[in-house]
Amino acid sequence: MADKIFLIADDDTLTELVQEEYVNEDLLQTLLEKYPDLIPGDQINESDPRRWLLVSREVPVPGEDGSSRLSLDHLYLDQDAVPTLVEVKRSTDSRIRREVVGQMLDYAANGVAYWPVETLRAHFIALCERTGKDPDLAVCDLMQADPADGAEVDRFWTKVKTNLEAGRIRLLFIADVLPPELRRIIEFLNAQMSPAEVLGVEIRQFTGGGRRTLVPRVYGMTARAEQAKSAGPRSIRQWDEQSFFSALTERCGAEAATAARAILDWANAHEARIYWGKGKRDGSMVPVFRHRGMDHYLVAIWTYGSVEMQFQHMRHRPVFDSDAVRMEFLTRINQLSGVSLPSASVGLRPTFHIRLLADAAVRAEFLSTLEWALDRIQSN
Repeated sequence: MADKIFLIADDDTLTELVQEEYVNEDLLQTLLEKYPDLIPGDQINESDPRRWLLVSREVPVPGEDGSSRLSLDHLYLDQDAVPTLVEVKRSTDSRIRREVVGQMLDYAANGVAYWPVETLRAHFIALCERTGKDPDLAVCDLMQADPADGAEVDRFWTKVKTNLEAGRIRLLFIADVLPPELRRIIEFLNAQMSPAEVLGVEIRQFTGGGRRTLVPRVYGMTARAEQAKSAGPRSIRQWDEQSFFSALTERCGAEAATAARAILDWANAHEARIYWGKGKRDGSMVPVFRHRGMDHYLVAIWTYGSVEMQFQHMRHRPVFDSDAVRMEFLTRINQLSGVSLPSASVGLRPTFHIRLLADAAVRAEFLSTLEWALDRIQSN
């Protein structure tokens, strides 16, 4: 008998949804690609829910001779750069009972031994190019890291390499229904394998009344496995407006805080979303301007007084993806009294100290230059 769930609408009407098989395996794979949160990160780690970054679908896995005879359904990374290998099967596929276990272990053994992290990064960049995303910003969003920290992305991929070399990976068996024998194997492997993690995820589909509901559930987290693999939450600091300005004033003085406040007021007047950093020691304020479905970054301010121009991000966005337009922006910035950024920094994140904006006239000229840049973006 098929399982059911019931939805009660605001008008008290009851809709019955009945569990239904996926039409084919590709449908479930496509849903996972489009909605990574179908993998319930809070069930995997309640104290620090996992977030997901899709590297690619159908990722080639090299063998000892270098040839890619294997192909993994999905490869994700979580916010701690842990490679997460996903194999998808429908419950009606006879291979889901035992054959899929050997298949996954084959992927894991060869991936750990022979995956160059540069190749994985190239797969991810290619996916971002197809989907119109900025790969560096996607990594920063995953980590909830400051997008103004240019070294953060490289550190993340270095950690991916470190995790692979240490065998710190996660194996996920995903199906609409996991058979009992596979769940027992998953629980056994998860308890025995360290530092690798082995889990199963059911994503049951319920349909009815023109609606479709997906219900995910994780298997394999036995008490023994949780105790063996538990890790405390990461130590991070979430900055906000009050803590940012308090730290900036303490380290750089009231004039620096006044200049930063003027930039914040200007950004708010232009309906920017303000990103407050998560650095353990240093905080940042980054105005984010949304236009035509894209986030645009012009400048970041740090609690140690650095004003950081975001040319490295801008070069991936329309209008400022032109070297000539970025050079014009750089030239305008260099017209500010005391500012002299090298021309070679037009693709980087050059900085000057916020004390140069202490003078009201110079500050007004700087805001006018930001206004020019924002107008260029919004006119596109």
